[in-house]
Amino acid sequence: MKRFLLFLLLHSTMTIYGNEQSRYLFFLHNRFLEEYELNDIHPEYGKTEYDAILKEFRSSGLKVFSEKRNGRVNAREYALLIVEQIDSLLAIGVDANKITIVGTSKGGYIAQYVSTLANNPDLNFVFIACFRESDLVNIPEINFCGNILTIYERTDPFGVSALERRKNSTCNISHFKEIEINTGLNHGFLFRPLKEWILPTIKWAKGNYN
Repeated sequence: MKRFLLFLLLHSTMTIYGNEQSRYLFFLHNRFLEEYELNDIHPEYGKTEYDAILKEFRSSGLKVFSEKRNGRVNAREYALLIVEQIDSLLAIGVDANKITIVGTSKGGYIAQYVSTLANNPDLNFVFIACFRESDLVNIPEINFCGNILTIYERTDPFGVSALERRKNSTCNISHFKEIEINTGLNHGFLFRPLKEWILPTIKWAKGNYN
């Protein structure tokens, strides 16, 4: 896994090194794809359109790093691997505010650990459908740090406003925004590259914090 991510990073940076306008996005998918194959169908939400989601990000000009995780990975341990990749980008001169970490559902929890462990207020994060009030008790070690956008669906019980987590975080957060969408798709909204969450994510990754 770690070697695969390093390959992606080195391949991409070798081809675009020196382009000061480049922006980078790490995409961390939901739990379902850890346990099933790309074409498997969720009984309620259908297929996770992973490749279509990546295509949307790439077509916007973002340099995207992502892999299909396998085997129910430990969120914190996997986050450490992502932090190493971020450090590698920073080491070759990429500005932190041009790096965005996006996570949906479990991927969003991994992204929250990246935010905590990297502890860099200039990184960008988009947490999608990955906060419940019980997290404050069950995962007290999470500490938001960075420019943070949270997106949650009104009909989804697995994602609500994360304002309380922000209040409990000690890092100085320059930009924080929440978007509530209402697709009626419950948790299944994140299985598709819907404009309701894809477009705000792209804007955030490009430094548009309004």
